[in-house]
Amino acid sequence: MWAFIFLAIPVSFYLVVVIYPLVSSFYYSFTDWNGFSDTYNFVGLDNFERMKTDRLFRNAIENTVLWTAAAIVVPTTIGLLIALALHERGILSRVYKSLFYLPICLSLVVIGQVWIWIYQPGFGLINIVLKEIGLSQYMRAFLADPDTALQSVIAAWSWQQIATAMVIFLAGLTAVPKELTEAAEIDGAGYWRTVRHVIVPLLRPASIVVIALSVINSLKSFDILYMMTRGGPFHSSDNLAMMMYNESFQKYYMGYGSAVAVVLFLITLVVIIFYFRQQRGLEQLYD
Repeated sequence: MWAFIFLAIPVSFYLVVVIYPLVSSFYYSFTDWNGFSDTYNFVGLDNFERMKTDRLFRNAIENTVLWTAAAIVVPTTIGLLIALALHERGILSRVYKSLFYLPICLSLVVIGQVWIWIYQPGFGLINIVLKEIGLSQYMRAFLADPDTALQSVIAAWSWQQIATAMVIFLAGLTAVPKELTEAAEIDGAGYWRTVRHVIVPLLRPASIVVIALSVINSLKSFDILYMMTRGGPFHSSDNLAMMMYNESFQKYYMGYGSAVAVVLFLITLVVIIFYFRQQRGLEQLYD
């Protein structure tokens, strides 16, 4: 009885804050509600049919796929390299670990503001460095250029996610038996062959966690995108989360925005199911 009493408040909060909005999004995705009116019509699958011909939806899907691909490659690769470089390196390693971990302590809104300054066309760090090393032809307003806006936001977002990947890989490296790496060295395998054939396979559990977290975070990334570009210029940096916001709260097509939210939810659900299946497979393997 006491367990139910103590769980009543957090469960009620979860139902109101998470479950109710989730169910409401599914409900409103079948309507033409504008978000304010007391009256609305049920339109069936019209909102989902509209996606087939919506150029902005296709653009958001393409950008989301690009962002997800970058989320799999960039944080995973760089986070692993940093973890390998800092693993068991003494006191100096602790200092660098703290420095590399700092970005994860900042909110994405703060990180977005920092990188806005870095990308500034006039006094931004990147353009200053390009000018000083004689590459002035590559100077540009990165966030105002449709060709570089999305990549610039992804780079800023990855800067934070690398810290998460590094910490998880460092934890995974502590579970790698030293006997195996020492045996590889005795057999004449170089460092990188040892990493490729011994360490990386043993880091599979950590890799699955890193990739799953990176993909899920990339799918729901909104705050840094809103802070830096708001999906512009000309929707060049729109993703599904940004499109959902614009359709619902800028254009007041709450029904269509809810349909976009449903699509985003289903994609995320597929990733989560894949993650749990991989985790179950690993548990069975190690059992």
